[in-house]
Amino acid sequence: MNKLKKFILLLGDLCGLWLALFLVIIIRYPQNSWASNWSQHWPNFLAIFLIWILLIYINDLYNLNIKTISRKFFNLIINTAFVASTLSIIYFYLNPATSISPKTNLLLFIVIFLTIFFLWRWFYQIMVHSFIRRDNLAIIGFNAKSEKLVAELQNNPGAGYLAALIFKNPDEVLTLPGQIRSKHISTIVICDDFSQGDVVREALFACLPLNVTFFNYPEFYEMLTGKVPIEAIGPDWFLKNLQTRSKNYFNLLKQLLDFILALVVFIVSLPLWPLIAILIKLSSRGPVFFVQERLGKDEQVFNIIKFRTMRVENNHQGPTEEGDNRITGLGLFLRKTRLDEIPQVINILKGEMSFIGPRPERPEIVAELEKEIPFYKTRLLIKPGITGWDQVSGSYHSASVPDSMEKLQHDLFYLSNRSLYLDITIALKTIATVVSREGR
Repeated sequence: MNKLKKFILLLGDLCGLWLALFLVIIIRYPQNSWASNWSQHWPNFLAIFLIWILLIYINDLYNLNIKTISRKFFNLIINTAFVASTLSIIYFYLNPATSISPKTNLLLFIVIFLTIFFLWRWFYQIMVHSFIRRDNLAIIGFNAKSEKLVAELQNNPGAGYLAALIFKNPDEVLTLPGQIRSKHISTIVICDDFSQGDVVREALFACLPLNVTFFNYPEFYEMLTGKVPIEAIGPDWFLKNLQTRSKNYFNLLKQLLDFILALVVFIVSLPLWPLIAILIKLSSRGPVFFVQERLGKDEQVFNIIKFRTMRVENNHQGPTEEGDNRITGLGLFLRKTRLDEIPQVINILKGEMSFIGPRPERPEIVAELEKEIPFYKTRLLIKPGITGWDQVSGSYHSASVPDSMEKLQHDLFYLSNRSLYLDITIALKTIATVVSREGR
């Protein structure tokens, strides 16, 4: 259902772009031939359409949980409009192939499209609330897992699920078929079998003719949140979901793309290295590069390389904390723009890292965390990355046990679902983080 909703949003945005161009031509050339002006404009505007759609996606405007009438929505719109407009202007004025003079047309297009976009999103939200009913959900089991699931449903209203029923004991489960009919239940999530599998199984079999979708707790939680619930999985989950052989072709393709992209980034960014090095030396005492041991794929130790962003004096070398006063003014800028990460392309060229994967931790931190967190070393099955699924989750996670538990849930989701599509999604969301300067 979520994918369908996002597709509808995308389709509406595309229609809005074409409609905006159509209105521009009607307004600007009322006396001229519409067909000739249309054929002259639309090929040049295809690139503009792509820019807008990409930036709408990058700025998280396909997030179903963001309300149209909200400060966050307007802030995202302003950011999208500014960057997309700037790139559109650059495209037209640096593209000698275009035969149109777009100054007025482009300004008019931007104004009209933003108006259409807002009206479309406002109408869509009304339509969803009025005509697209939320799927009524039945939860079998009343425990920590079901409470966590209800909390996630409240945090993700855009997912379109409503916890309509919670069965707290086996006797209640016997009424499941009748409750499905009366409460219009479309989805059932099993959080507990009450140690009486036969009772639950018989009730579920009785529901098969009622066109209901069944999930176990880990499957539904993963689909809803993009995280794997560690507390609800066991060895069988790993055997089923983390077979590396099935990813052989993807791994080869990723390794090739990593090397090519790292080489390009290294060559293109090389002129910046001396400038950044000089600024680091002028801003604080110490080396230009920060080099530290990290644990990589299959527990191999390697030295990660970054531009130094912290002061050397009075530095306890502990993990970065929020508002860390060890970070220099220049270092804060380098972190927010991710420029401090550029030297890691050397790690990628050496085969120690990838652009996308779990962030590498220090060996001593891994040794401590594996004592507290089950399956923690599973994240070492693949190469660590400069960015990853956890980094674009919208929350900063430290090296503490609770945060590392949350981080591992994202890492396991990536391990299980890694693909070219997911890597592109992470890359685009990382770009959004850099553009908004939300990095730490």
